[in-house]
Formats: sequence, structure tokens, C-alpha cells
Amino acid sequence: MCRWLAYSGEPLKPAELILDTQHSLVAQSLNSPLGNETVNGDGFGFGWYGGDPVQGDTPSLFHSIEPAWHDENLRELTNAVSSPLFFGHVRAAAGPPIQQSNCHPFRYENWLFMHNGFLDGFQKTKRALAFAVDPSLYPLIHGTTDSEVLFYLAITEGLQEDPIGALGRAIRRVEEEGRKAGIEYPMQGTIAVSDGHTLWAFRYSTAHKSRTLFHSTAIPELRELYPDAARLDVFGDKAKVVVSEPLTDMPGAFVQVEESTVAILDDDGYRHQDFLREAA
Repeated sequence: MCRWLAYSGEPLKPAELILDTQHSLVAQSLNSPLGNETVNGDGFGFGWYGGDPVQGDTPSLFHSIEPAWHDENLRELTNAVSSPLFFGHVRAAAGPPIQQSNCHPFRYENWLFMHNGFLDGFQKTKRALAFAVDPSLYPLIHGTTDSEVLFYLAITEGLQEDPIGALGRAIRRVEEEGRKAGIEYPMQGTIAVSDGHTLWAFRYSTAHKSRTLFHSTAIPELRELYPDAARLDVFGDKAKVVVSEPLTDMPGAFVQVEESTVAILDDDGYRHQDFLREAA
């Protein structure tokens, strides 16, 4: 349905990944070989944290219904700021209308969230899932997407205290309501969520056939493999990116995240953890 990337590490101009790398996010919006939709031109979003964030900082957002390749403001902005953690998302709409409030990433306080995928049969489960959102959070849902409802359902389930457990509980609720409505495989997708310091990237679907998800190999390892690669000079040793599909054809530069797995990215590097591997 969409393509996305999330970066964590030393402050970086987002344009380096969103615009200027071999298979940048903007390039993927025009041609996405691993995606279900080749073209993702129904709007985009960019969310970023400040250059020296403190715990609880609110990230900034830029959303547009223009195709990412057509918006000069995106180029200006992603070359003007420098961020240690940012999200980029290009959208292929599949039902919900093309409007800014439906563009990812979504924000709540210091949290960012984005999703590539869908809740199958959402029109049948929308009422039940929306009613499951905490009443104090419900007015904050501005768009009409299944992804935004999933985000606020995860917040209701305790995202701020237990991101992995809360998203797991939210997805189980989606699957429960879907099956009540006769939907065999209610959940599909990859998800990124961050509090501004740690980045969690999930790959899960009820059918266990999720959209693709990759993360970069550690920069020091890549420098050993490619000592003459000038492109790597742009990145610090802690630079890490999670993507829907690799940003370069360089062998060994990206590692696929397995099905039913969450990749955790922080100052200590990468960790993988099982996510909802038990039978749904």
C-alpha cells in the first residue's frame, strides 16, 4: 500500500535518504519493485525530531497530498533540517480519501507512528475498533485510515509504557474483531514507531505473509566491506535505517527482518525479538 523509511543515528540531512540515495524513498514512490503497488503517488509525510532531542520532545510533521516526486517543498525542507531520528512515508491510497489527515506518519505527544499495509475488512470492524479507543483519545483521530485507528488503539493499550506489548494487544484486538466479522486475515503490514530515542520496526500479518522490511548493516561493518565507498562518509558510526525495501544495490548493505519480528534500534545498535509468533 505504501513505502516508508525510518532513520536513527547521528544527525543527518533527511534528503540523503529521502531524495539522494540510489533507491531513495522518492525514487520508490515512482517505482517500487518489491511493493504491491509500483507507484505510490497519493501523498507523503515526513516527521522528524530536533537535532538534540530530550526525552518527551514533540516531533515536527510535514504532510502533503502531492506526489513526493512533485513537491519542491519536500526537497527544501529535507535539505534544510538535520535530525537524529526521522520518518518518511509515501502513500498509495486504497480506500480512504487522499487528504493530509490521512498521510503518515501520525503523531501523539512525543511519539511517531507509520504503517505499510491494511486492516482487511476495516469497514466491517471500524466501529468496534474505534469504540475500543480510550474516549479521551478518540477526538484526536483526525483522518479516516485504519492505520490511525490502530495507532490510537495501541496508545490505549499502553504504547507509552510498553510499545511491543501494547502494539501486540492492539493487533490481537484487530484480529478478534475481524474474525467476528468473518475476515480470515485481518492484519497486514509493517509498522514503525518511536518515542524520539528508540525506534521499533514491526513485521507482522495474520497470514504470516507480510510486506517486506529491511534494516541497514552497521556502518563500521560496511566500511570494512567497502573501504573505498565514498557514499558511506555521509553517515556516522551509529547510523541505522529501516526501510520497506533496500535503498541501494550494494551487496550486504541491508538485512531482511523476518516475519513476526520486531527490530529494536537504539544507541546500542540492533536487536531482534519475536513478535506474535504464536498462532493467532
